[in-house]
Amino acid sequence: MTNPPPLAAGTRLDFNGPLSAERAGRLTTVLAAAEPSTVLDLGCGWGHLLLRVLEAVPKAHGVGVDIRGRDLERGRADAAARGLSDRVTFVEGPAEEHLGNADLVLNVGAYHALGDVPEALRTLRTLVAPGGRLLFGAEFWERVPTEGELAGMWPGTSVDDCTDLAGLVDRATAAGFRPLRIETATGDEWAEFESGFTAEVEEWLVANPDHPEAEATRAKVDQHRSYWLRGYRGVMGFAFLILG
Repeated sequence: MTNPPPLAAGTRLDFNGPLSAERAGRLTTVLAAAEPSTVLDLGCGWGHLLLRVLEAVPKAHGVGVDIRGRDLERGRADAAARGLSDRVTFVEGPAEEHLGNADLVLNVGAYHALGDVPEALRTLRTLVAPGGRLLFGAEFWERVPTEGELAGMWPGTSVDDCTDLAGLVDRATAAGFRPLRIETATGDEWAEFESGFTAEVEEWLVANPDHPEAEATRAKVDQHRSYWLRGYRGVMGFAFLILG
């Protein structure tokens, strides 16, 4: 018998968030138009978006930072397959310990590595070179969640954890940025992400229903699915902001 794969192994996903290949291509085109020579991705995960930008800007060099070594290994392998190993460096460690200036800074779904949203935006503002760009990805409330919906999300979730989309953009402008582009994830992007997030585990459970670890694994994945379907589905949005 094989042991259960980890939740969110992500082998069925290119991005660890509700981001489609189509949207990633569009964002990359916009970001590449500014012709950045240096790119810094804080909380890069597998680094797929960073590598897309480097492919689109042949003279650019990039650095990806993340605390998960396994994710960085995947990023390095992807970079090698794309012939980009000489133009990208993946660094394992906390984002706050590996800050640097760059023409383009990426921080998608990882603001918490730098504090709350306002704190992260203030820090990121100091990193973006004059005339540069920031791609900032963060959650927001599509609508104010009910008490029941909050109870269905992760333990301790509060209505104060997010603002609405207008409030998120206001926080960006308060930090000194101008919003050059505002996009939000679709329901289909969320469904693709959530299905891919649990795909390996669900398939393992189908193939190994009587494994000694099946019961605990089933409970873990069922709990995550419940957070989505009974909690934040249709309530929590995800924004992609290109800021100058």
